[in-house]
This record gives sequence, C-alpha cells and structure tokens, in this order.
Amino acid sequence: MDVWVKEVRKVWSGRLGHDVVALETTNHRFPSGRFTCLLGPSGCGKSTLIQIVGGLEPATSGEVIITGADEDRPQPLGKHSVMMWQGLNLFPWRNVIDNVAFGLEMQGVPREQRYERARALITSVGLRGFEQHRPGQLSGGMRQRVALARALIMERPILLMDEPFAALDAQTKIVMQEELLRIFDETHKTILFVTHAIEEAILLGDEVVVMTARPGRIKEVIPVHLPRPRHLEMVNTKEFGELFDHTFHLIRDEVNAAMAQQAEMVAHG
Repeated sequence: MDVWVKEVRKVWSGRLGHDVVALETTNHRFPSGRFTCLLGPSGCGKSTLIQIVGGLEPATSGEVIITGADEDRPQPLGKHSVMMWQGLNLFPWRNVIDNVAFGLEMQGVPREQRYERARALITSVGLRGFEQHRPGQLSGGMRQRVALARALIMERPILLMDEPFAALDAQTKIVMQEELLRIFDETHKTILFVTHAIEEAILLGDEVVVMTARPGRIKEVIPVHLPRPRHLEMVNTKEFGELFDHTFHLIRDEVNAAMAQQAEMVAHG
C-alpha cells in the first residue's frame, strides 16, 4: 500500500505558550512494497512523522492518505499498519508465545488459532523452543525477535519501525538487520524505518529520506540502488561508500544545527 504524506505539519504546545514546530510542511510518497529509512538529527520529527502515518498522533495540518492496488478509496490510518518501537513494550509476566499472540488475542482470535500462527512466527525468527520463556529470561536480541514476531503476526502491509535496534550491541544489531532484510525479501511490506545510523539506513533501505534539524523538513531523498538480497559485505563496495559519503555530508550540517539549537535552549533555560 502506498503512503501519501501531503502538506503535513505538526506543532507541539510548549512551555509558557511557546509552541514547538516539530514538522514543517512535509510532502512525500512512500511507495508500496518499498523500504524507506528516515534519517536525521535528534528532534527532527522522524518519530513524529511515522506516528502520524500510523494514526497514533494527529497532524496539526495536512493529511496522510493510505491507498492500495485493490482499494478504490483512501483507508483509515492505523488500519493497515503496525508499529515496532525502540522500547520493546513486552509484557514481563507473559511468556514468549503469549506476547507474540497478544494482538490476535485482543482481536478475539481463538486460542488454538492464534497459538498456531504465533508458533510459526516464533520459528521463523529463530526462537523455537523458547515459547514458554518470559522476556526477563531472554537476551536483548531475543527480546527484539519477540517484538518483531508480535508485529508481524498482525499481517498488516505497512510496518512502522522507530529505531528498533538502537539499544542492541553491535553484533546483535547486525543479526537483527539481516533478519529484517530476510523478512522484507519474503513479504515485501511497505516499511518506514527511523534510524540515526547512516550505514544502517543505506544497508536496509530502497531510499533514504534525510531530514533537517527542527523544524523537520525533507532535505533530500536518496535512492539506494544496491541489489537485493542485501548482505553486510556490501558496506565495503565502492557504491556503498559513495552513498555513505554523500549522506554524511548532508546530515553533518543538520546535526550541527540541532546541537546549536539545544545549546541555545539550555542557555535560555
């Protein structure tokens, strides 16, 4: 399904009546079945944008329209998307299979049916045999796999991911990136993926949307023509290096601008 962001703007109410413009007027089409990475400095509105796309936060102005090949009219926000956060939001008192099946339980899917689907996904993400473990008994990477399976079980065509691997150690992050690439190659979901890491954005994405410091705007959309399936060894290629250098020079000025904004805020209390 295509995601059309049209003239979207978001303003937060600030202290002492000083409003904060998180997103300035933003327009973009996120194509169906494509992997888009949103890259920019902290506070530039990346997370806000995907929350608006998912219907979790209203835009101050503008609109998001979800369309699909088999739909003849725009679809309600949130109907076809699922969010995966950096904070896993797993229920510590529930075991793996009950965490994964939670969304189906809330939809009233019978126990045996939801468990059957949950077991298949648990196996798919490499956690077979851990169905009865609780999150506290798992490593960080294993907990992330549980969260990924919980998102996938909803079988929605749009997957919104807000820095899901940011808290993982380097080795585990690589494994999860490879896992996500495998799932994308199999499902061809429309993925919007927020990250601060240039290398991650290029390795995963079909395009990288670079955003400015607050108020966030789209500075440039960089197409990534690396062949699929992707693999980590691609980071050593000339094409990857050229993409990295171009993206780095775009983002460096925005990071400096964001740091200057933060320093000014501290100076003025």
